[in-house]
Amino acid sequence: MKIPLSQIDVDNNVKKAVTAALESGHFILGKEVEEFEEKFAKFCNTKYAACVSSGTAALFLALKSLGVQKGDEVIIPSQSFIATATPVIMVEAKVKFVEIDKRNYTIDPEKIKEKISKKTKGIIPVHLYGHPANMDKIIKIAKENSLFVLEDAAQAHGAKYKEKMIGAIGDVACFSFYPSKNLTVCGDGGIVLSNNQEIIKNIKVLRNHGRSDKHYHHTLGFNLRFNEIQAAIGKVMLSKLKKGNELRRKIAKYYSKNLTDKVVKPIEESWATHVYHMYTIRTQKRDELKSFLIKQGIGTGIHYSVPIHKQPVFSQYNKQKLSFTEEVSNTTISLPMFPSMAQNQIKYVVNAVNKFFKEK
Repeated sequence: MKIPLSQIDVDNNVKKAVTAALESGHFILGKEVEEFEEKFAKFCNTKYAACVSSGTAALFLALKSLGVQKGDEVIIPSQSFIATATPVIMVEAKVKFVEIDKRNYTIDPEKIKEKISKKTKGIIPVHLYGHPANMDKIIKIAKENSLFVLEDAAQAHGAKYKEKMIGAIGDVACFSFYPSKNLTVCGDGGIVLSNNQEIIKNIKVLRNHGRSDKHYHHTLGFNLRFNEIQAAIGKVMLSKLKKGNELRRKIAKYYSKNLTDKVVKPIEESWATHVYHMYTIRTQKRDELKSFLIKQGIGTGIHYSVPIHKQPVFSQYNKQKLSFTEEVSNTTISLPMFPSMAQNQIKYVVNAVNKFFKEK
């Protein structure tokens, strides 16, 4: 049996939407993009949205629109994809890496306080693997120190924090629509959400060469636009997101109940609704398990084997010690997770993992 780590389910509705977008003759920032922005903002209980070319572009333009500049500092977790950090550098600010919570692997609010200085402008909590960060504590710290909160929600489409939709809690939120995400547009893509209309207006100017209208460019902008075909796909995928997340949660429940206790399984805090972008377990035998599962035809993922503060491109931070982050990076492995997984596939994964540890 061959089981991929993740899989996009492209049905006839997606194909029809693509054909209709092609036949419209409009390809960049048209009606489909506007409708997708409106629908996604409504889904997240947020007022305004701006689609851009990627999740990285979303973070970059959000930071620009929040006024982050040279000399400023932004606090982030190191246990994330590197794109959480690189946009901070792109706006010439400095990252301050913080340890993660030992239960849910999102940024540890208590550790944030230790990193705040006069130069600190904001916090970027990452809703990792689909589990929300502890937003009440983070918002409280931010308000006490006059900091912005930018939610990196690239892995958390449809997740909730205390019944609040992720994307509607901080000052700004950024999502990715990369192929592996809970909501994909079958390629790169991203979106910025905010209840602050001026921030979104500014992003819409910046994403399109600094254009205020067709003929005038009043600011230095970028080509980070979104397209009609992927927006059309996004609208269809959004209509399936709630059901898809329910299926992910069902798969995760089976995994958690039936996998051996010799692995550390993900938890769901009482205040969270986890949407399992990834189902990530921990074991000291991570690399051996990965090799074993590959031989069984089971796809796996390592997220993330090298934390951001240890990346070569961030050499100035390489000596920083974040003990638990480093431990997690050395022991995590993600198991197959996608809504269309059949029951026999789920059982096959569980049996394979359990067989590995039974033989050890």
